[in-house]
Amino acid sequence: MDPLFEIEMERPIPGSRDAGRFLYRQLKDAIQDGRLAAGTQLPAGRKSAAFFGVSRNTAAEVYDRLSNEGLVVARHGSGTYVADLPPEPASLPSPASTYRLNTFWLQEDVTTAMGFWRDDLSVVPRAETVMDFRPALIDPRLFPFDVYRRVSAKQLRGLEKKPAAYKSPQGNQGNFHLREAITNHIALTRAVVCRSDDVVVTAGAQQAFDLLARILVTPGETVVAVEDPGYPPMRVAFAAAGARIVPVEVDEEGLVVDGLPASVGVICVCPSHQFPLGITMSKRRRAALVDFARRHASVIVEDDYDGEFRFGDNPLQSLRASDAADVVFYVGTFSKCMLPSLRLGFVVVPDWARRTLVAAKNCLDWHCSTPLQTGVSAFIAEGHLARHVRKMRQIYSRRRQLLYALLRRDFSDWLEPIPSLYGMHVAAWARDGVDLDAAIQALAGRSVKIHTLGRYHLRQSPRSGLVFGYGAVDLPEIERGLAALRGVLVQ
Repeated sequence: MDPLFEIEMERPIPGSRDAGRFLYRQLKDAIQDGRLAAGTQLPAGRKSAAFFGVSRNTAAEVYDRLSNEGLVVARHGSGTYVADLPPEPASLPSPASTYRLNTFWLQEDVTTAMGFWRDDLSVVPRAETVMDFRPALIDPRLFPFDVYRRVSAKQLRGLEKKPAAYKSPQGNQGNFHLREAITNHIALTRAVVCRSDDVVVTAGAQQAFDLLARILVTPGETVVAVEDPGYPPMRVAFAAAGARIVPVEVDEEGLVVDGLPASVGVICVCPSHQFPLGITMSKRRRAALVDFARRHASVIVEDDYDGEFRFGDNPLQSLRASDAADVVFYVGTFSKCMLPSLRLGFVVVPDWARRTLVAAKNCLDWHCSTPLQTGVSAFIAEGHLARHVRKMRQIYSRRRQLLYALLRRDFSDWLEPIPSLYGMHVAAWARDGVDLDAAIQALAGRSVKIHTLGRYHLRQSPRSGLVFGYGAVDLPEIERGLAALRGVLVQ
């Protein structure tokens, strides 16, 4: 079989004595500048006249010269291939390339906010096994891949019988309708009552924030209120759209509504399990927030990222209840209840904004992957997600109970746990005089990763504290990690 070789080559003048040198220079340049990637098969010598306009002997001489320089390798019985080359050293951007970039994305606080989960790479853990208490992580070993693989394979076989076509940007339709499956799932787990027409499927929660920013923000005019501390990538999406970001304090009842400016147009909140403090917004504060939004012609973006995992006796309905459906955009994701790598989320949209949001989604990427949507919808429709959530609730409940027990028993001199009824992490305030930054730096070298609350604040943090994610650590790891933390604090 002839190799696929579509590099544009300038042919030498027939009979030219420099034909070999001419071909050599073109192939070498193509290899070094990456147009001929490592592993690319070069045309066989017998095809040299058709591809290069030179004789077989001339092509062989050129290949030998390239081989001597380490640019190609000959494989017996197979052919000649471009060799793996060492990467070129990165060059500093010139002023000509820098000023063309949108300077928003060059700001250090923006790149830091989008990479909030990353840690100092200069610290090398002593052990291979890392006890990772960072929030927003899950343990993929607990996911039923065998079930999901079977369900997805069945859906793929169904797609084979239908011609490929673009689908609705709002979310797939037909058998195993993902939007219908989502409405059933959030009605069961979060008491969100809506129609499938109210749902727009997105590539994760982050795309949902980006789409909402596109349709709700007028650059330079719209004021967006965010919780402080809060989820950094959410505010970046709105800031990138040109919003003026206003941080608002969070207390033991949730977002302080009295701290909202009258000019605010969009209010971003995590009412069920505030990120990162873990506080659940009180009923009184929820009613005040919806009333404020109505009186000031504002809208609310509700981020319900891990609300499926509830541990209290009395479930608290999401903010997006039927009497607030006109002012609340409800954002959900499958990253916590299934897998982050799926990159699937959704928005429950008020009627008046649905058409605009669908148009923005269509402009951005047309629609999410159809095979992925059919696989997830079948996984939900057949009851597998509900079973997985029930299983994970039990696992997370045991981890949460152990964390609280150890924090209360062994850390009363240093930390004050913050009560939390939902989710996959708990937080704790530091007592006065406790240097948590030094403790976390010391723990990193002991293969323990924990975040301080400071990295989630937009303004200067009034109090220091720690966030303990338990999605990726099992019971023995929790005990070992907290023992290491106590050892550092005692010193």
